[in-house]
Amino acid sequence: MSSAKIRKIAVFVDEIHIEQGRQIDPPTRRACAVAVIDNPFAGKFVEDLADLMQVGEELGGYLGERAVTALGIAPVDAESYGKAALVGENGELEHAAAILHPKLGAPLRKAVEKGAALVPSSKKRGGMGTVLDVPLGHKDAAYVRSHFDGMEVRISDAPRANEILVAVAVTDSGRPLPRVGGLTKDEAKGEDGLR
Repeated sequence: MSSAKIRKIAVFVDEIHIEQGRQIDPPTRRACAVAVIDNPFAGKFVEDLADLMQVGEELGGYLGERAVTALGIAPVDAESYGKAALVGENGELEHAAAILHPKLGAPLRKAVEKGAALVPSSKKRGGMGTVLDVPLGHKDAAYVRSHFDGMEVRISDAPRANEILVAVAVTDSGRPLPRVGGLTKDEAKGEDGLR
């Protein structure tokens, strides 16, 4: 990680074994890898955000690989993904956008093998301990409703005022007990990112 000044990395794994009294076998699992980084543009307006775009490119693959490894799966077995950023109070939402949008997606797709669908994202501003919701969607077919989900992460000492918390989440399944219809993961072709 040459351009990001990382203070902290955290990796969370969420496993659901029972839902509404029903056993989930195998359990649904979600992993989120989070980097707490210095915001080089905190407290000032900067027109050119290319440095943060470069950080996004580096973190996309790095955090994606960490999440896949945490699940103990092969990259091809990842089913959903998502990304989010939480900017400390001296930053702006555009700093989160610069990290998440122009370049983070391609290395994340490589980390999960393919990834034809748009990577769901969210961004917000907040202080230490603020909860960040990372939206999730099927990596190859956005219309697979069983994989519309999210994962909540929080780090008690981040982001500080001059930091950004960057999160990438990956799953090995959809929601437990999905039953709202629509395209199933087995029907998905994953050619156009939608179906």
